[in-house]
Amino acid sequence: MEEKAVLLEKQGSIATIMMNRPKAMNSFNQDFVDDFMAALQEVERDKTIRVVVLTGNGKAFSAGGDLFHIVGLKNPVEARDFIVQAGALVTTMMNMEKPIIAMVNGVAAGAGFNLALACDIVYCSQTARFGQSFINVGLVPDCGGLYLLPRVVGLHKAKELMFTAELINADKALSLGIVNQVFPPEELKDATYQFAQRLADSAPVALGLMKKALNRTYDLSIENMTELEADLQTICMQTEDHQEGVQAFKEKRKPNFQGR
Repeated sequence: MEEKAVLLEKQGSIATIMMNRPKAMNSFNQDFVDDFMAALQEVERDKTIRVVVLTGNGKAFSAGGDLFHIVGLKNPVEARDFIVQAGALVTTMMNMEKPIIAMVNGVAAGAGFNLALACDIVYCSQTARFGQSFINVGLVPDCGGLYLLPRVVGLHKAKELMFTAELINADKALSLGIVNQVFPPEELKDATYQFAQRLADSAPVALGLMKKALNRTYDLSIENMTELEADLQTICMQTEDHQEGVQAFKEKRKPNFQGR
């Protein structure tokens, strides 16, 4: 039986989604998109999972669309359907209340770059490279890139990266705010999972609502955002986790959040 194009592993309250087409640099074909969506839906349903780590098997994070698959799409209807399905991965990731950490172990190009942008935190190896490679094959960015990259680096820098397909290194990505931290290759995994555990130990209801609000921050006015804050805070104030956090503060101990 052929191995899945995307693997899901659960350990405690942390799930790892691993893109698993190493010979094709973890590029997107139909099996990849189907397996990826199935993994996202499973971790979203699983109440024991609080944090997700996304990474790639082999030397690459993801090289984006599999050109051999793309050129084989028979007509515009098939082509559009595939791109819509790939884009749905990004919207599912961003709408999921559980935080997602990208562990970028190598090249993140094209849609692979945009998958990383859709994550909430991006840790990468010093060997990682990032490129909006679409123009090199006569395509426009997809998987949310046209929405996400300008919000991270600013409009003019996003145009430069997309117009030129410049491949930037990890330090450049850090300086542009694309990644949160850069690590030597041998330290990346431990650092990522230490941070994942820190988030897993946090208050999941508050963390999930925080993620949803932050993902809307450029779309709402200050008036609408403060109104949303009031609604979300009212929810959080009724949770057992809030009561536990206050009690732990009084007792000078670490809180034990249960997601209730």
